[in-house]
Amino acid sequence: MEKQSLLTRMLAIVGSVLVWLPLVAPLLFGLIRLIAGGPFRFDFLMPAELFPVVLVGALLLIWAAARAHSYRALIAGGAGLAVVLLVGGQALAVVTGLASGATEPQGISWALVVIALVLYIVAVMAVGVGGILLLRRLFKTRELRSAAI
Repeated sequence: MEKQSLLTRMLAIVGSVLVWLPLVAPLLFGLIRLIAGGPFRFDFLMPAELFPVVLVGALLLIWAAARAHSYRALIAGGAGLAVVLLVGGQALAVVTGLASGATEPQGISWALVVIALVLYIVAVMAVGVGGILLLRRLFKTRELRSAAI
């Protein structure tokens, strides 16, 4: 049982780090640039560009949540929603010509693509929060078992 919970904890730790990395990286890079004497720049597209990292982290969290029987709906639902929003937003950008530059970034199509991106980021945050809650539960359970012995 201890080996199983160790694997579950490791999956949850690595998965959480991978999910939060694309969300925190733009802030860190902006702060580094600011400290180096340049202007603060925030790349709001980085979480979408680093989607493969988010996907691997989300899959690890789904595996850990399934093993722990906790927060499965939050993590899997958030991951599924993130995939749908990212793919849907990109498909809309391609169909409307925003992706190729044939259409100016304005109007309802631009707003829908930006809204899909923002909701994607919120869904990734939900997966990250689910990972943190899962970690708290996994390590709290371990502490309770140690105190009972």
